[in-house]
Amino acid sequence: MSSCLRDADWSARLERNPASGCAAPVVFSRADAMLGCIAIDGKIESTSMTHPSDKDLERAEGSGRIVVSGSEKGTCITDVFQRSPIRIMFPRVGGAPVEEAVLINTAGGVAGGDWLECTVTALANASIAVTSQAAEKVYRALNEPAHIATKLKAHAGARLAWLPQETIVFNWGRICRDTEIDVSSGAELLALESLVLGRAAHGEEVVGGHITDRWRVKKDGRLIWADSFRVTDGVFPQLSRRALLSDCKAVATLIYFGRAVETRLEFVRDIVASLRCQCAATLVGGLIVARFATRLSSELRVALRSFLQQFSRAFGPGPFRVPKMWSC
Repeated sequence: MSSCLRDADWSARLERNPASGCAAPVVFSRADAMLGCIAIDGKIESTSMTHPSDKDLERAEGSGRIVVSGSEKGTCITDVFQRSPIRIMFPRVGGAPVEEAVLINTAGGVAGGDWLECTVTALANASIAVTSQAAEKVYRALNEPAHIATKLKAHAGARLAWLPQETIVFNWGRICRDTEIDVSSGAELLALESLVLGRAAHGEEVVGGHITDRWRVKKDGRLIWADSFRVTDGVFPQLSRRALLSDCKAVATLIYFGRAVETRLEFVRDIVASLRCQCAATLVGGLIVARFATRLSSELRVALRSFLQQFSRAFGPGPFRVPKMWSC
């Protein structure tokens, strides 16, 4: 028995011909896979013809863990764990200290029923930026959402930047994304997450699916900010209303925790006022929260790049800058 492949347009396996004894390929289409079909003795059969489900298909359960600490020579790697399809790379030149970690999803995207988790811990005096190799893609699902969990922890004296590239949700894609952050007094953290609805280059319009995007931020173990963005099948047709997203297809949330946040809030507001997008910033529970919204994902990327460039110039060297991977 062989299960249908998830990501290929066509799938094939070898079956032995009883007459000749030779192996011959049996080919079946992705449409069969979408119905939860499997190949048994050369025949395509459905495991759930009446109620097809993502649970009937092969799904990914990947995870990654990064722990870094500070030393006299700079930031060093204390612990790394990775389970396919998640891979972690630390690009650097020569014997230079670690400055950036890159997450790679070797599956090429996420589908309904996938579970991906990443944990990043910055110990005292560590400084690191974590980004992704490319934009994440959320494919069309049958009935199960993909689950993406991010857990960030910054100890006192640490500087941590979480700056992944955008997540593109295809039409009828389903995703539940949870971002949990725990910061200690004396730490600095900058975290960003963005969503793009549909593939503009394909003229794709997202008319259905499911999106749940949750944030939970704790300071010294105490919850200081909680936020949720939720869109379901019945809401997508209403997103074009002015009170919701209007004509915007790309949105982002950025938070900053650190020293003198009241003073830095005014600086952040000066930055967002200079950007060519709809954006605003506020202070909640000792946390700066900025929102961005644009019509196109390319416009959002330009705005975020400009924001990080101005932010890094003001606060000096460190992880709060445009990741090198964004330029690859």
